[in-house]
Amino acid sequence: MSNALKTLLITFLAFIGTDLHAQHTRVDTLRGVTIYTSGYKEVIPSQKLSGENLKSLNSFSVADAIRYFAGVQVKDYGGIGGLKTVDMRSMGTNHMGVFYDGIQLGNAQNGQIDLGKFSMDNIESISVYNGQKSEIFQPARDYGSSGTIYLRSRKPVFDSSKTTNFKGVFKTGSFDLINPSLLLEQKLTENVHYSFSSEYVKSSGRYPFRYKRVFHGSKDIAWDTTAMRQNGDINGLRLESGLYGNIDRGFWNAKAYFYNSERGIPGAIVNNVWKRAQRQWDRNFFLQGSFQKNVVKGYDLQVNAKYANDYMRYLNPDTTLLYIDNNFQQQEWYASVANKYSLSDKIDINLSTDFQYNTLNSNLDGFVFPKRFTSLVALAGAADFGKVKMQASVLGTFVDERAAVKAPSKNEVTPAFFISYKPFSKTDLNIRAFYKNIFRMPTFNDLYYTDIGNINLEPEYTHQYNLGFAYHKSFSGSVLSEWQLQSDFYFNQVTNKIVAVPKGSGMYRWMMMNIGDVEIRGMEIVSDQTFSLPAGVLLNLRASYTYQKAQDYTKRKNPELQKITYGGQIPYIPWHSGSLISSIQYRSWRLNYSYVYVGERYHNSANIPENYEQPWYTSDLSASKNFQLKRYRFRVSGELNNVFNQDYEVVMNYPMPKRNYKIILSVEL
Repeated sequence: MSNALKTLLITFLAFIGTDLHAQHTRVDTLRGVTIYTSGYKEVIPSQKLSGENLKSLNSFSVADAIRYFAGVQVKDYGGIGGLKTVDMRSMGTNHMGVFYDGIQLGNAQNGQIDLGKFSMDNIESISVYNGQKSEIFQPARDYGSSGTIYLRSRKPVFDSSKTTNFKGVFKTGSFDLINPSLLLEQKLTENVHYSFSSEYVKSSGRYPFRYKRVFHGSKDIAWDTTAMRQNGDINGLRLESGLYGNIDRGFWNAKAYFYNSERGIPGAIVNNVWKRAQRQWDRNFFLQGSFQKNVVKGYDLQVNAKYANDYMRYLNPDTTLLYIDNNFQQQEWYASVANKYSLSDKIDINLSTDFQYNTLNSNLDGFVFPKRFTSLVALAGAADFGKVKMQASVLGTFVDERAAVKAPSKNEVTPAFFISYKPFSKTDLNIRAFYKNIFRMPTFNDLYYTDIGNINLEPEYTHQYNLGFAYHKSFSGSVLSEWQLQSDFYFNQVTNKIVAVPKGSGMYRWMMMNIGDVEIRGMEIVSDQTFSLPAGVLLNLRASYTYQKAQDYTKRKNPELQKITYGGQIPYIPWHSGSLISSIQYRSWRLNYSYVYVGERYHNSANIPENYEQPWYTSDLSASKNFQLKRYRFRVSGELNNVFNQDYEVVMNYPMPKRNYKIILSVEL
């Protein structure tokens, strides 16, 4: 941490203690109902999709919806059951924190969260934050990622005359899809509500595709083949249950989640092999709970706890390659206590302490059965001085690792600082900036995976700098009723990057090393407009654009390799990408159109013609009609995806589906 930054943080946190007069948290009583509110000084607004805007997307999973956020790249290996991971601002999948109902989803084995496992049927909103969530009253672990995705599931809401909510959905369509889901919500008492959600998905995953390669810079065709994608089937079940309670000046909730699936792994199309036989079984379970209360005037308490148990089996029965039948089981115990003190109506501080314990077992030969105990302590402050809002935090991470081989402990202290300024009192314009230094621990696979692991790996660091603005304006008596515009310019540096390098003279043995160095320069623009047209027609438009120059400055020993990779755009990061979401609503009818564009990119830091990946785009259409029959509310929807039947790949040699459809019927009571 630089001396200037230390001085800035110390000055800011010291200034917190200068005003001790008023209380920021309050309790209001209206018509016999107690409403609890807490100070939430948002400095860096999030990108958010919720409500009808989220429903309007032709999104089967959370990963499908996240494609529409600026600065986000999704790696999609194809089909309904294919692996789907997310990367924000080119810093790497492992630098993303994914939170489900306020508690992080973990994967100590490889650090990647497969967002394809999370259905849209039970998701109420998706929020994406750069840096970290702009709220200091949170667990220490929330401060520990370069970027965060918050998934919020549906919470029971009842009107005065109802004690039960029911929703049933049935989807069918391409790929032999059968996908029913049920949701039941029950008011147990005035202050305790219960919900149960279940979903089953079965699909053959079969779809036709055209596999074509054209040499970059010429019209010569390398190959051009039409085939059927196979071994992409999935059979999965999700069960989810929750309890939600309100107490005097607070609330609590508890959630149980279970996911079980068997799927085929279609694999990459290489060496003229069009069908694979690999299979994967996943079983994920977690139980988590939260408690939050305004204990006394000026003091709020938040407690979170979680237990997770994840099992994965991978089978490769193809003996012509290498027979593999490996299983992995990881467990996580997690607890957090956050304490927020409202020193005045302008200043809050928060002290959070988290404890996390991870284990990993496997049937791999020579496996070392690692155990990781992590303690996190975060001190944060927030100040709201009208035109100026500030937040600062310091996170201490202390890791004690144990395994059958020597596993050194790691201790790190990392800061962050956020500020926003509103220059005009009558204009909703905010200028914001932030700096954040954070790191990610090597995963268990990085450290201990048989033959390629390296127990001497150091953490991978990121330095993030951001400058941007947000503007909002409402119009009365105009066709354009609302307009929001936000833009950010950023510079990110990733050092000590963990990469795989050849081990010895052969190319079939690898080792993980801290030799990577990446610099990312980028710009994001997001615009939202709402139009009120004649005859009661509503039109919503959301457009996003991202420019990124993400260069690999890794120093390599091979001079020829150094020459072609140094300064090259890192794999799968396009220079240009964007999306458009539009919806037209007229009475009970709704028509939606969405578009995603990903520009040219390379699948290797060597930006040479052989590694070139073509741009791709896809357009989706959907239409829905709502109607009511007695007490039942029905919704009929039709979706047409990849309208123009494009042949494209998100990841090299993993062809995506061409034109496909879904029909959806839902009923609510």
